[in-house]
Amino acid sequence: MKSTSHWQSARIAALRDVTPTVREFIITPAHGAAERWAPGAHLMVRLNVGGRLLTRSYSLVGLPEDAAGYRIAVKCLMDGHGGSRAMWQLAVGDSMEVSTPQNHFPLAWLAPATLLVAGGIGITPMVSMAQALVKRGLPVTLLYAARTSSELAFAEPLRALLGDALVTCASDCGEVLDLSGAIDALPAGAQVYVCGPAGLLDAVRQRWLAAGRQLPSLRFETFGSGGQLPTAGFEVSVPRHQTELHVAPGQSLIEVLEAAGIEVMNDCRRGECGLCTLDVLALDGEIDHRDVFLSADEKQQNKRICACVSRVVGRITLDTAWREEALS
Repeated sequence: MKSTSHWQSARIAALRDVTPTVREFIITPAHGAAERWAPGAHLMVRLNVGGRLLTRSYSLVGLPEDAAGYRIAVKCLMDGHGGSRAMWQLAVGDSMEVSTPQNHFPLAWLAPATLLVAGGIGITPMVSMAQALVKRGLPVTLLYAARTSSELAFAEPLRALLGDALVTCASDCGEVLDLSGAIDALPAGAQVYVCGPAGLLDAVRQRWLAAGRQLPSLRFETFGSGGQLPTAGFEVSVPRHQTELHVAPGQSLIEVLEAAGIEVMNDCRRGECGLCTLDVLALDGEIDHRDVFLSADEKQQNKRICACVSRVVGRITLDTAWREEALS
């Protein structure tokens, strides 16, 4: 079960390597024009990979008028769940299914200033946000960090757009974002948008609160691919369904449950909305909580797990929302 999405056939119209590990895709619907989207929107993509149906979410890059279709950028993650590798195997003309644009990360327009903070491929939603804010003449600063300077995707057009308001740093050069300085320089009532790994979000949140800023003015989106523990296969028991399952390194928990016919309510598949959270009945090992929905205390208690992004080292026993009496 999930939120209602309209799916449509589409094809790859163009491809372009933005960095050695980031590829840009222009996707056009098979029938009709691409729908317009607002800054922060994303596109759901559905692919059949080795008999498995994979659904992935990618932020839309730029403004609708910038491309004759949906524009996304995909970073190839060798330790991910296989979606990015499948996308990188596509060629111009190949078919897929896509949703209409959705937006769980909308940009507000009333703040006196906006700070954008991106880590790695988290730059993708920030491109449209920066463009839209500049177009309206609103103050914006973008902090952008990547592991290497060669991985600073879209840095050149963003530099042309923002000038000195774009601050980049590369970890391999020993550079670190000055989060505290950027936050302290903001006027009262400013807002910040963050997209990147959970560690970046935590760092911004700590500094935002330490500066006495209001939490509702901090908005975020993650890509749920990074964890504290190495990605490995793990075992899952679901007593209510009398089912024993194995989650391989290239699979997510929710995908394995769905393939076994176990429905899990879900929406974002990014570890943000919490709809896919399941109760943990027993744990023999350790949970690698990769979501941003559960609180720090809840993660420490290990009584719930977000099935879309979080993983386990060892074995876990889960309960689901399914009840036999619901069928009578």
